[in-house]
Amino acid sequence: MTKIRVKQTRSSIKRTKDQKLTLEALGLKGIGKVVEHEATPTILGMINKVKHLVSVEEA
Repeated sequence: MTKIRVKQTRSSIKRTKDQKLTLEALGLKGIGKVVEHEATPTILGMINKVKHLVSVEEA
């Protein structure tokens, strides 16, 4: 599997509860934080749900 880096670029304030929980499940706790994940279908689906709040690049 390929590794991807996910960076939170926008705030979770005034977002729906499921979007906040998705960010938390990805390990993102604030703007500018970066986490690395395997590019599994589950992770890609979570990223797609909050794609307007994060940026993604290959590691």
